[in-house]
Amino acid sequence: MLIYNTLAKQKEEFIPINPPNVNMYVCGPTVYDYFHIGNARSFIMADILRRYLEYKGYVVNYAMNITDVDDKIIKKANEEKKNAKEIAGTYISAFFDDLKKLKVKNASIYPKATDHIEEIIDMILKLEKNGIAYNVNGNVFYDVSKFTGYGKLSGKKIDELEAGARIEVNEEKKNPLDFALWKKAKEGELSWDSPWGKGRPGWHIECSAMSCKHLGETFDIHAGGNDLIFPHHENEIAQSEGATGKQFVKYWIHFGFLNINEEKMSKSLGNFFTARDILKLYSAEAIRLLFSQTHYRGPLEFSDELLKAAEKGLEKFSNLIDKINMELYTHPNSLQGEQGINPNINFERYVNNFEAAMDDDFNTPQAVAVLFDFVRDINKVIAENAKLSPEFYSGVKEFLFKTAQGVLGIVDLEKSEIQGSSIEKELIELLIQLRNEARKEKNFNLSDKIRERLKELGIELKDSKDGTTYKKVKK
Repeated sequence: MLIYNTLAKQKEEFIPINPPNVNMYVCGPTVYDYFHIGNARSFIMADILRRYLEYKGYVVNYAMNITDVDDKIIKKANEEKKNAKEIAGTYISAFFDDLKKLKVKNASIYPKATDHIEEIIDMILKLEKNGIAYNVNGNVFYDVSKFTGYGKLSGKKIDELEAGARIEVNEEKKNPLDFALWKKAKEGELSWDSPWGKGRPGWHIECSAMSCKHLGETFDIHAGGNDLIFPHHENEIAQSEGATGKQFVKYWIHFGFLNINEEKMSKSLGNFFTARDILKLYSAEAIRLLFSQTHYRGPLEFSDELLKAAEKGLEKFSNLIDKINMELYTHPNSLQGEQGINPNINFERYVNNFEAAMDDDFNTPQAVAVLFDFVRDINKVIAENAKLSPEFYSGVKEFLFKTAQGVLGIVDLEKSEIQGSSIEKELIELLIQLRNEARKEKNFNLSDKIRERLKELGIELKDSKDGTTYKKVKK
């Protein structure tokens, strides 16, 4: 299994520190607003990576932080005349709500910055002791010139770096590249007592302290968006390794930007859509399929057209699942009493192709292609055979359950199950029969009325050359 390691600038074989356990940290939200669909790409792709590691048999200890004290939160609180805790609480709740709707599995832990002030202060004290941090009037800074490995993740060199837009200009700093570890409290701001006086942590130190606390001083995987490589992740390495003297992270994974009109989607540019707004228009499965059809490291253009195409693609899966469920549901006795045809389908070949794609740096576009090939081939087998065995249908469902649902999260077989009592089934089939007779007699008013009334009751009919089938849908 190969992973592209940003630190090594190449693919490397994945060898966990303590197999089968894998410790994985992903940068979560700063909770001052609803997260946008660009953030959702990182959350979803990290979810797929985690799911695949679990599919492979690893036990993943997955931590995603929540930054609940930050300049942006304080600014939002001032604008809305609320306190920072209120703002953070509102958007933490919204964050979890939106993650659930996007079918993102819960992390093992969601550490919050405000719950780790003690660990943050302890790490800053270690950096001071090691001569890497300095205090100026209650503001504590990291001295990047004292860390020889600074720039090894981003490839930037200290002597070539200039103060950019994201680097705070501060005359108290020895070097413009030095960054804040602890910020002196301003009047009315959220603050804590510390050896340097009242204040609050800087953004970068929060992740270092929380990840080391919950995953250890050296852990397997750290992931996040490309925009976090510098300065956030670079600074995390400097802080953590400067404090412990140990390698911080073995594999660094970064997700490409989501673009609109070839520009990175971001709140600062104002060209963004919140995930919850997109979820009002498209299913979580369509969003996940769209993201899966582009490699996680590459840029992805975001548009309604692409989401509509993803929804269309999902119909191929849902139609196949409906066929299988309908066959198992409407002919249970014949399938139990008679073996049926068991076609020579090599399920293992599709499994191997799927795994080969995912083992190659989580190549989800190729994995999706394997799934579409599978659906096409299975449809052909069903079309060419009158009665197939239950083992065949079970094999199809098992493959889709483990891959399309379990890893990619683009289908939900449980939601697609047809349920109901025997009498209910017979009544539905009777109505279908009456509708078919009405159609033969060209009584389209009656046939349409039966279809519409069934739809209102949550029963959707589908006509084909082989007859009429139905499935239950949400009303």
